[in-house]
Amino acid sequence: MAVPLESLRYCADRVTLLTEGTYPHSQGGVSVWCDQLVRAMPEFDFRVLALTGTGREPLTWQPPATLGEITALPLWGPPPGGRAPRGRDRRALLTAYEGFLTALTDPAEEHRFAPGLYELAAWARRDRLSAALRTESAVRVLHRRWTRPGLPTAAAAPTLHDALIATDLLEHALRPLHAPLPRTGLCHAVSGGLAALPGLAARDAYGVPLLLTEHGIYLRERYLGYRTAAYRRPVKALLLAFFRLLAREIYRSASLITPGSDYNRRWEEHGGAAPHQIRTVYNGVDPQAFPYAGPEPAAPVLVWAGRIDPIKDLETLIRAFAYVRAELPAARLRIFGGTAADAVGYRRRCEDLAAALCGDGVTFEGRVPDIRDAYAAGNVVLLSSISEGFPFTLIEAMSCGRATVSTDVGGVREAVGDAGLVVPPRAPEAMARAALELLTDPRRRASMGEAARLRVIAQFTLRQTIDSFRGIYRELLDDRRSAGAAHGTEAVS
Repeated sequence: MAVPLESLRYCADRVTLLTEGTYPHSQGGVSVWCDQLVRAMPEFDFRVLALTGTGREPLTWQPPATLGEITALPLWGPPPGGRAPRGRDRRALLTAYEGFLTALTDPAEEHRFAPGLYELAAWARRDRLSAALRTESAVRVLHRRWTRPGLPTAAAAPTLHDALIATDLLEHALRPLHAPLPRTGLCHAVSGGLAALPGLAARDAYGVPLLLTEHGIYLRERYLGYRTAAYRRPVKALLLAFFRLLAREIYRSASLITPGSDYNRRWEEHGGAAPHQIRTVYNGVDPQAFPYAGPEPAAPVLVWAGRIDPIKDLETLIRAFAYVRAELPAARLRIFGGTAADAVGYRRRCEDLAAALCGDGVTFEGRVPDIRDAYAAGNVVLLSSISEGFPFTLIEAMSCGRATVSTDVGGVREAVGDAGLVVPPRAPEAMARAALELLTDPRRRASMGEAARLRVIAQFTLRQTIDSFRGIYRELLDDRRSAGAAHGTEAVS
């Protein structure tokens, strides 16, 4: 329905955060960042659409008063309601789905991806999509498309079993299209990929502006993850085509893209984002909340802090520490942080590796109530990731005056500058050499820690981050309000 603009002022200032596996159901840097935005800007009506695993995940953050409704959208829990359509509707939906699959399987037809996606989104709003994709007909549509002569996929000889697996994965991936879509305010996707799907649908259906902030490059991380996935080649190719075309459509459709580093900006431009639509906004911390960590431990201690996940590459960290301990037998490695729900097996492998290579020199200490205690526990803070955006743990440690050794990924060099050591990813010997340099040189360590804190104060404060997003929210909301004023009304539910 249409409502006069004056009665929409509060509703029009709504910001719907779109998250995946992070806030408010998980710890980690992205969740910290989301919580900072919500708490620092009470003038906005924040809501959250959160993609989760099963839907049974508890809240790990105490929602502030400024946060309104939280809607969990499980990707792997019970499917969305609704029945598969029949008759003419069934044929129409499967025709739309076949067009969508054509874009994923034929490079010459990629232009059909966006129209197909939005047609499927319309079926999802009628609670018909998920049920339709769980039918045998959907599986056979994919197998028919896959095996069409002349397509690159045909040479890989995809089987009906491959089609069953791929259809199941696509059904789960498209579940966010069943989300209740906001019709007012703006959507702020705090990652690319699946989290942005409700934002794309709301933009297409109701003209809601979409703001995208990628802390890491979602598409790059999908390529890294699928490299070791157990699926056959046709399944991997189909899913990666989906994520690649989805990234391109998100970049095309976003009103503004705010990467956390210029490194991410370059990836986004390479992926099709228009340069004039991108504005880098660095993560920030409050230097008063992260003051100098105080005296170092007497024995040489290396610290890692974060959420345990394969992308953090703790194997390289542990192998690097094995080299360190060969030179400094008294050295210790303390690993702080919780474990992602799907990374429990990975943590066990890391624990086994640490026991085999380092004896009792490595301790896994779980989450610490105050992350500042983790930074204070070491002489040097390490970051071993194979993919990052602009990591919070790094700038928090820098604000605490600790020297750091980090892998050269994402925006790490932009964060560190000359105030820390940077080494190649997946290079344990290089990381060990850098750690030993600092552990054996107290004067250099202290000088680097002081420079690191001064760099944070000068460039990466929380106030700078919040002021940037406050201005961006106002800009996008005012633009939409102006567009609505031109018609005299704005559509709301």
